[in-house]
Amino acid sequence: MSIYSTTSPKHCAAKQTIPLHHLKTLNKKLLFTLSSLLLSLTFLSLLFFLILHPSKPRFHLHDTALYDLTLTSPPSPRLLNSTIQATIVSNNPNTHSGVYYDRLRAYAVYKGQQITAEAELPPFYQGNGDTNLLSASLVGAGMPMATGLGDEVVRDRMNGKMVLSVRLDGEMRWKVGSWVSRRYRFDVDCVAVIRYGVAAAGGGLMAGVLGEAEGTECSANV
Repeated sequence: MSIYSTTSPKHCAAKQTIPLHHLKTLNKKLLFTLSSLLLSLTFLSLLFFLILHPSKPRFHLHDTALYDLTLTSPPSPRLLNSTIQATIVSNNPNTHSGVYYDRLRAYAVYKGQQITAEAELPPFYQGNGDTNLLSASLVGAGMPMATGLGDEVVRDRMNGKMVLSVRLDGEMRWKVGSWVSRRYRFDVDCVAVIRYGVAAAGGGLMAGVLGEAEGTECSANV
């Protein structure tokens, strides 16, 4: 009797490995699917934002009071000390969009030169159609004046009228539903015509106030 020996075939249940090039193809498909989904969501959010097209907030200078404005004597450079109280009205005209104000700074400018330090205002959220009052105490201590501006200050005081700019800047974000936009920089410029010894409409001068200005509309850039 002869004995024949044969090799056994591989068991049908043995694990099979996925070729490397198949794995690369699957990873590429998964990455493409995720990228397409992210791109679609971003596009839909942007389209939703553009359809609603929020209008920029409106600002109004409610009142301005000048408490101090003194100059050091020559020679140059002359130093200016000033204390100004300003109230700005902020309004969100949109019915479907809120506004986050993340950073706010207010300061005063006289003929192109900043004459007070920057006053930090607290961040806040402004809902649809809401109006908020922003009060800022602007103080300048020993601010160097450019050549000739000291004489301009003296001349304005003698004439009884001074034109200042109360400025506001910072960063804001739009909120539409649960979607919040990226941060946008904004700048607000309010012109205040202060008359010495003359109160703004609605009452007399308070003690210690040199002059007041009536409210004016402000220009805003976002």
